[in-house]
Parts: sequence; structure tokens; C-alpha cells
Amino acid sequence: MKLTLGHSPDADDAFMFYAMAKNLVNLRGHEFTHILQDIETLNLRCQAQELDISAVSFHAYTTIADSYALLPCGASFGDGYGPCLVAKRKIDRETMKKVRIGVPGLLTSAYLTLQLYLGLPHGSFQAINLPFDKIQEEILSGRIDAGIIIHEGQLTYSEEGFTLCEDLGVWWAKETHGLPLPLGGNVVRKKLGAEVISSVTETLRESVHYALNHRQAGVRHALPLSRGMDEKRTDQFIGMYVNDLTLDFGERGRAGLKEFFSRAHQSGFIPKIPTLGS
Repeated sequence: MKLTLGHSPDADDAFMFYAMAKNLVNLRGHEFTHILQDIETLNLRCQAQELDISAVSFHAYTTIADSYALLPCGASFGDGYGPCLVAKRKIDRETMKKVRIGVPGLLTSAYLTLQLYLGLPHGSFQAINLPFDKIQEEILSGRIDAGIIIHEGQLTYSEEGFTLCEDLGVWWAKETHGLPLPLGGNVVRKKLGAEVISSVTETLRESVHYALNHRQAGVRHALPLSRGMDEKRTDQFIGMYVNDLTLDFGERGRAGLKEFFSRAHQSGFIPKIPTLGS
């Protein structure tokens, strides 16, 4: 079966899908067309049901759960770290509620986490929706006052002259007594049926497992998408978001998801809590 597979053009996703892209694992008769787009674009395309399989933000998953099944593998969590709220100077939380904040997509988990951190719903503070890779330059230009940095910028913001106002993953871990912060997962269209969903799940799990077992080759495959980082730092970044929780988010990841969705629903930030499957 020919299947479209959406994922981000980032080092961690490239590493995760390395073995599938290179036909190094059992594809179980499927032909995958890899579509590389930023996560917010993938979120919107899944809302339009344009992709068979895709990486999505867990925030976006709350809007597509009727049409897509969440896979237990391929997820990314911030385990004591996460999206970073940065500025040119330190800004405290109360002041942050009044300034212009660049966000990397209104459906991203980073944005939902920001709402939880500020205790404010969408529309009640100055969230400026921007491409994730434009946020730093918009802060430097003065067009926004602060911004949420995702992807490799979490490791490089200080070298770029920014001050950390809050690591949202650190904040979440303190709030929840150590639960991981859910960021993104992989989904499959339900209409493809249980057999296809099961086979895709196993292929993806084998792909992640292969990359972790052939780490150097996987990192080198991902290096062209690491936005200027060297191999050592690329490996560090990949390790943050492709690990045991990626193979299967298990009970700890499920607990993080339940807490994330529960808090967001109780605050009125999402309309309902989606199912997490069995």
C-alpha cells in the first residue's frame, strides 16, 4: 500500500525515520512517501486529513483524534527540559503576560504549555504566530519581546545572545512532580483499518530501534538537517527527543499525557480530552 508519511525536517525526526527512508527495516509491503514539513504545517494538514501517517503536536492531536489514531511509539517528550521561553533580557512570568511573545504555531504543544504556564487562554495575551525559525530574529529586531524556542535552538539560544526566562519542560516537571512534558507523537488515519495501523506501528518501532542501535549512522544521516550543529551536539539533541519513551511511551508517558490534557481541559484551553487508546 502506498502511504504518505509526514514528519519535520529536523534531526530528531530524520534519525527516527532513518531506517524507513533507507529501507533498512521490514516495511511490511508498504511504500512510504516521506513529506518533510514544519510541525505546524503537518498539524494543519492532518486537520484537513491530507496525510495517512504524520508527526503531530499533542496539542493538535486533541483536534484530530476522531480521525487519527495515536501510535504508542515515535513520540517526543521533554523529560525535565523542553521548549524555552527566551528574550534579550530576563522577563518574569507576570510581565510576560503583558508583552509580545512569538510562538511557533497555535496548534503546537509549546503554545499549549505556554498557556498553562501563564494561566491564560488563547486571545487573552499577545501571542504572535511565527515560523519557528524566525522567532530569534524577530526578538532581536524588537518586533516581539520574547519567544518560545523549539528544536535545536533549545541548545544554542545562549550563544545567540538570548536570556532564558523559563524552560517550560523544567517548569512542567516541577509542577507535576517529575512527569515528562508531552510534545509530539505520530498518528495514522483510522480509516486505513486495524491491520494497516498495526503494521505501521511495528515498522515505526523497528525504525526507531534500528537508529538507536546504529546511532552513529543515524546521527550522520540526520546531520544535514541539524541547522549548523556539529555531530556531537546533534547527537545530544537527538538523545533528548529519541529515547526509550520514543520506543513506547508506556505508563510514564501516558501519565504525562493524561496530566497535560487534563490540565488543559480544566482550564478551558482544549474542548475535550482525547482518547489515548488501550
